[in-house]
Amino acid sequence: MSQPLNILYLSAEILPYAATGGLAQVAAMLPRAIRRLGDDVRVMLPRYGLIDPQRLGFERTLERFPVPFESGVEWAGLWRASDSDLPIYFIEHQRFFGSRQGIYSFPDDGERFVFYSRASLEAARHMGWRPDVVHCNEWQTALTSNWMRSIYRDDPFFARTAVVYTIHNLAYQGIFGSRLLQIAGIEHQGFIAHPDIAPSLNQVVSMMGRGVIFADIITTVSPSYAREIQTPEFGEGLDPLLRDRSERLFGVLNGIDAESWNPAADAALPANFDADDFAGKRICKASLCAETGLVHDPEAALIGLTSRIIDQKGFDILTAVLEPMLRLLPVQFMVMGAGEQRYHHNLADLQQRYPGRLVHHPSYDETLARRVYGGSDIFLMPSRHEPGGLDQLKAMRYGAIPVVHATGGLKDTVIDHRPPEMGTGFRFEPYDSMALFAAVVRAIEIYRHQEIWRVLQRRAMTQDYSVDAAAQAYRQLYRRARSLKLTGRPA
Repeated sequence: MSQPLNILYLSAEILPYAATGGLAQVAAMLPRAIRRLGDDVRVMLPRYGLIDPQRLGFERTLERFPVPFESGVEWAGLWRASDSDLPIYFIEHQRFFGSRQGIYSFPDDGERFVFYSRASLEAARHMGWRPDVVHCNEWQTALTSNWMRSIYRDDPFFARTAVVYTIHNLAYQGIFGSRLLQIAGIEHQGFIAHPDIAPSLNQVVSMMGRGVIFADIITTVSPSYAREIQTPEFGEGLDPLLRDRSERLFGVLNGIDAESWNPAADAALPANFDADDFAGKRICKASLCAETGLVHDPEAALIGLTSRIIDQKGFDILTAVLEPMLRLLPVQFMVMGAGEQRYHHNLADLQQRYPGRLVHHPSYDETLARRVYGGSDIFLMPSRHEPGGLDQLKAMRYGAIPVVHATGGLKDTVIDHRPPEMGTGFRFEPYDSMALFAAVVRAIEIYRHQEIWRVLQRRAMTQDYSVDAAAQAYRQLYRRARSLKLTGRPA
């Protein structure tokens, strides 16, 4: 562990430059934490049109360098963020990225991200910086592990480079036709068939599937999710591949930046507080009510929820019991997020019929999210599946007791309150409306007893789910991947 390694970290998004979800948050935190431990971690992502290098004061690192692409060459440039303590580089290509204001959902996404991944490797070569490990994330960068076992196998610059491949959400695999293999320069390999996989997956290119097959080490974002994705229920068709590679599959819990997410110092809160003094949290609750139009009722439990408003996040079972909760329980709801219109209509109807009891803010705002964590008594995450999850960690840090479906990272991080075991929150299973309702009722019953509730809050707030633990785990896995690569053991 004493010898530093060069780690090339590939992520299609990173805060604050380009973000759609949890991947961007992890990419902003984890490489920094690993770098603090001594490894030379450098991040590369595309320079999307929404990123203006001149306005942001970026430095030009490489004016123009060639990238093998399909049967010829495309040319790329490289910028570096000059104001970042973490080396963050941006691959420039006007047609694929600079001309687009969005990140995903273009008809040529396969080509775009094949180019970005290949250009990232070639940029490292042209900088003369040899990575010991390439850490790839999600489908957009998955072919890197395939290349290391094919076109770069005998390349002196990359011959000793190992690949760690992280799955954040198995549902998004990067499925394309055979043309993608030509673009990526691996058409000679053809489709990679597996006898136990559905024929439909054997006749397409699953970029994530190839990442799984060829990586030296595979990780995902929680131990429970690592087990779940090896089953047909959660495996999205790739469970036979994942079971084949189970000896190299590890679940590493995501963590949060404990300095940034700290209620004792958070400038977004109207009052600060900690696990020993909750006076500030009471002020935060009153202020959140005033800001959002909720009636301030100290006797009612304020339930916060910040999420995409979709089935996967549990809205199919939540909407079935939301009105009974409002009618029968001493609760209020602050819901923040956008998603399916049918759920927006349902929330708008309830907001009108239960004024001051439920408010829906139909977009995400991080400053408001911090005040939701700070002002809520309970934080709800009824997700059907949740690979890792960061919101429950932030909520616990801010003394908002989570009520969660026992799946993935939620199961790993929220300890169920079952007296005499105190726990840190409330879990429910199976995944249905009545189990969710019962978990909320359990939480409300404990909330009535404020002395017990304060003990529960202190336990939740003092759990250590910082990103530093994840950084330590990845440092070990980088060295394991490197050892496997150098000893020549088959991927």
